[in-house]
Amino acid sequence: MSYQQYMPYFAKDDRYSKMPYRRCGRSGLKLPLLSLGLWHNFGDITPFRTQQAILRTAFDNGITHFDLANNYGPPYGEAERNFGIHMERDFRPYRDEMIISTKAGYDMWKGPYGNDGSRKYLMASIDQSLLRMKLDYVDIFYHHRPDDGTPIEETMGALYDIVKSGKALYAGISNYNPDQTKRAIACMKDMGMHMLIHQPNYNMFNRGIEHGLSDVCREEGVGIMAFGPLAGGRLTGRYLNGIPEDSRAIHDPRFLRASDINENLLKTTRALNEIAAARGQTLAQLALVWALRDPVVTSALIGASKPEQVLENVKALDNMTLSSEELAAIDAILKSR
Repeated sequence: MSYQQYMPYFAKDDRYSKMPYRRCGRSGLKLPLLSLGLWHNFGDITPFRTQQAILRTAFDNGITHFDLANNYGPPYGEAERNFGIHMERDFRPYRDEMIISTKAGYDMWKGPYGNDGSRKYLMASIDQSLLRMKLDYVDIFYHHRPDDGTPIEETMGALYDIVKSGKALYAGISNYNPDQTKRAIACMKDMGMHMLIHQPNYNMFNRGIEHGLSDVCREEGVGIMAFGPLAGGRLTGRYLNGIPEDSRAIHDPRFLRASDINENLLKTTRALNEIAAARGQTLAQLALVWALRDPVVTSALIGASKPEQVLENVKALDNMTLSSEELAAIDAILKSR
């Protein structure tokens, strides 16, 4: 990209006119119903201008929350590095209007200290992430996954100290099961700090949080950030008639393979699509509304490979009500998978 061609970004004046915001558990923080994840499309495989257009479109439509992790890319760290450039070029004047989160817990660098949940790893990770993103602090710092090999007190203690140091405003966890979540919340409570948020995978095809986790979060006042609400693309409608030649399943099978698009999936998504069409929505829009139907889910984390996908997802918020008949029909379809 030629930097001489850069056009200054000025956020739209009406950016808050349509996006609803929900309070995150028992906290003062409100998050947009849709947040933008930078998992897939902000590494070196996506043109800079495309990244820029996605981020600008999201913010212009009231998406104030941008979610990253230390190893998002490819390669590891590249999404944070790219986001740091976008911050400097476009979003620095709007920093106080933004919620920026990152995580650490998965493999990041060589050796015994670049993974899991030790204090050594988490403390180094937050410092590295802040440098890559050119930030003084993040709004939310997550432990990305549970680590049974590290005492929960050590991991939660590191999150506590990261918040107390001012390097993060809030702490969260991701991918913890209900029992692990209870222990983490209790540990942090003993230190005198409230756990803000849990980020689990949740969609029509993965309803695992309904078996205890959402109850724990509701009881403890912890918000839920649902990642994967479109099931890795399976609930987008892209595959209703087979596998398009330009689809992720063909060109980027890291998270969705062509073999995943089978007859059983097509039968299910086509039936769901009929419900969506009757509501005047796409399958993706219906899937987002469904994931947000319980207010314990503070926000649904979307991904996008182009700005048009952001706009389509935001339109889901025009019709957020699901009738009891629609919910029953969806349940029947999902149970028959």
